[in-house]
Amino acid sequence: MASAASGATFAKTRGSPTLPRRLIAAALALLALPAAAQAACTGTDLIAALPAETRAELTARAESVPFARGNFWQASRGDQTVTLVGTFHLDDPRHAETMAWLDPLIAGASTVLVEAGAQEEAALKARLAKEPDLLLQDGPTLPERLPPEDWARLSEALTERGVPAFMGARMKPWYLSAILAVPPCMMPMDQGMNGLDARVIEAAGDHGVPVRALEPYDTILGLFDSFTPEEEVALLHAAIAVESDAGDEAITTAAAYFRGDSQLLWEFSRHTALTTPGVDPTAAATALDETQKTLIDARNQAWIPVIEQAAAQGPVVAAFGALHLPGSEGVLNLLQRNGWTVTALAP
Repeated sequence: MASAASGATFAKTRGSPTLPRRLIAAALALLALPAAAQAACTGTDLIAALPAETRAELTARAESVPFARGNFWQASRGDQTVTLVGTFHLDDPRHAETMAWLDPLIAGASTVLVEAGAQEEAALKARLAKEPDLLLQDGPTLPERLPPEDWARLSEALTERGVPAFMGARMKPWYLSAILAVPPCMMPMDQGMNGLDARVIEAAGDHGVPVRALEPYDTILGLFDSFTPEEEVALLHAAIAVESDAGDEAITTAAAYFRGDSQLLWEFSRHTALTTPGVDPTAAATALDETQKTLIDARNQAWIPVIEQAAAQGPVVAAFGALHLPGSEGVLNLLQRNGWTVTALAP
């Protein structure tokens, strides 16, 4: 799941729940969290720690949208079936139980759809090797664009994550927001990943089931072109403001995912973004709206024809970030509008 609170950096890719930075990380199909490091993180479930009144308000907002809770669903139309799996990129021992239930469904599928498979990973790496400027900004550097205190905090945070400040000074703000979403307790970043997406892909390979991507490998890189410079900087401001809580947010994201509360996680992240001291709530709200529209809703809409075309050829397992499931423009509601019957599954 990509979290309104789950982060990412450019490491190995597998495809997504997200504060603006967490939504970026969650929705960034080709920017994925590392595996095996979560156990090193300790922290507090920030949703559980909210005052009861605030938690109740956010829960009510979350439950006002279609398909607000749950990670596993089946869609059927006529004799066509799709098993929809909301994923969480981070490694977690609880994924083993999920895979024990999911493995027979993968074995019986004609196709497994994911945000990004091995071919997309290789294509992205090759593209970035040839065009590293895709992650670098033109014009003034960040020390020139940010208040001195923000640049100082950003420099320290990047150094803790093994990114020299002089390199960060030229990186695009959206990419830095994703980097900051990875708490230092999850370093080093070279451990590979074994989140639910990766396990689904591995199981498909074991059963000889073809794996296809839901979107072209460079989709994410192009999506950020729609962000204004002001919106990008607003995302970065929000990420800097809560950077010290990254460990807590990692714990919060995992807890919400395994409760099936992706939409609540989004509402919590929005609440955090709008109430964090030092963050302009108007700018943050605009950036959040653009983030949801661009990184979640537009991609969901583009995935529906891919899912339906695959389902016409036989049973499908579609695994992607859990934040793509709920909402009026979520994958589940979009399928239901197209005549599919959507039913919750319990592993």
